[in-house]
Amino acid sequence: MSGRHDLELGAMVPREQGAGNAPTIAQRIAQRRPGMPRAMAQIADVIAEHPTAPVELTITELAERAGTSPATVTRFCRAIGFDGYTQFRVGVAMQSGRGDADATWSADIGREFGPDDPAETVLRTLVSLHTLSLETTAAGLDLDAVTRVADMIARGRTVDIYGQGSSGIIAEELCGRLYRIGVRAHAWSDVHSGLTSAALQDEHSVAVGISNTGRTEETIQMLSQAGAAGAFTVALTHDPDSWLASVADVTLTSAAPTPYLRPDNLSVKHSQLLVIDLLYLLVAQRTFAEAGLRLAASAMAVSSHRRGGSPRSTRYRTKEAAG
Repeated sequence: MSGRHDLELGAMVPREQGAGNAPTIAQRIAQRRPGMPRAMAQIADVIAEHPTAPVELTITELAERAGTSPATVTRFCRAIGFDGYTQFRVGVAMQSGRGDADATWSADIGREFGPDDPAETVLRTLVSLHTLSLETTAAGLDLDAVTRVADMIARGRTVDIYGQGSSGIIAEELCGRLYRIGVRAHAWSDVHSGLTSAALQDEHSVAVGISNTGRTEETIQMLSQAGAAGAFTVALTHDPDSWLASVADVTLTSAAPTPYLRPDNLSVKHSQLLVIDLLYLLVAQRTFAEAGLRLAASAMAVSSHRRGGSPRSTRYRTKEAAG
């Protein structure tokens, strides 16, 4: 047992640990930075400014903060001697003195929750934080801007939606909602496919870029390309002064993230979903007749694949018939 355990622990330890006279992780990053591509250099700059960022952020969050992609973060880790992001985080935690369980919990999960908190406390805290996120988004949302975007989508011929990582999931959600009411919408997370589609847009198109930080390079590139082709461009981000917002005709803002749940801040998604739900309903209002027909048709198309009643009521009717 002990041999296998040692093997598993060994897989977590970085190839270069910076022990003895070996350079520290920060020193290795500084040494390699001059030769790094721009996207990887942006990651190096974030870590130079916030040395514990790898411990505190998921790979997607670090990528968004650096304005790049998770794949680039992985390449960065390998360039400085680690097999991947997990090993990189372990190395940073060890060197920053944050390898103990309590510190790791605080960095990875957040201070609002304790490892011994009862389920009721965790639930109440989650509800409070998510409610605050929704209320903050609603209070800060520019309804005139949302209405303008809804008008453009209702009048337009196509809608392109761009997003990476968790923002790509929101892009798919918006695409699915619009598609069901007859809007020709497409969601793109692959940058090559997205750039190709963006280049084919025109003045009858609407393009939406989604990035919580507004710094994701691929999303900025795709939205910028769509704008250059003539599309009406929209940014969905929590930062109205971000790079993504700077290339958009209209910016819709959601609440800034709270640091309570590091691996996947769901309050961010909830606030983004609130914005896209509002946008979807406003578009449906403007295409009411067609939207109603499309929704009815799509509901009927899948109705035969849904079981009626419940397992319990079905068993009861079967027994009654047998008796």
